[in-house]
Amino acid sequence: QVQLVESGGRLVQAGDSLRLSCAASGRAFRDYTVAWFRQAPGKEREFVAAVTWLPLTTYYADSVKGRFTISRDNAKNTMYLQMNTLKPEDTAVYYCAAKYRSGYEQISAGRADYWGQGTQVTVSS
Repeated sequence: QVQLVESGGRLVQAGDSLRLSCAASGRAFRDYTVAWFRQAPGKEREFVAAVTWLPLTTYYADSVKGRFTISRDNAKNTMYLQMNTLKPEDTAVYYCAAKYRSGYEQISAGRADYWGQGTQVTVSS
């Protein structure tokens, strides 16, 4: 069993930066491919970014490429999402997710083993 807890979401202005964290507890974090998703009001949940367990490779949605950076610290059982040049359309609840020894394709499709409870990011114009 793995528990994921997001933090760092808040109200910011367009152009600001924000870093989200996702702390994991339970089984070996290093064995999980992890990802960030987001869901805006009235919209479906969408993939944002992922970093695989082995090899450590990152993937991004086109909408955030060049602005967001996903990273992980296996020693701290924590993953991060650095978000720069935020836009109002980035407003959403952000969720972290984890899937055991998964490739990018599975987790990016939303087929995660574990999900966090979400953290709200609001970007004002």
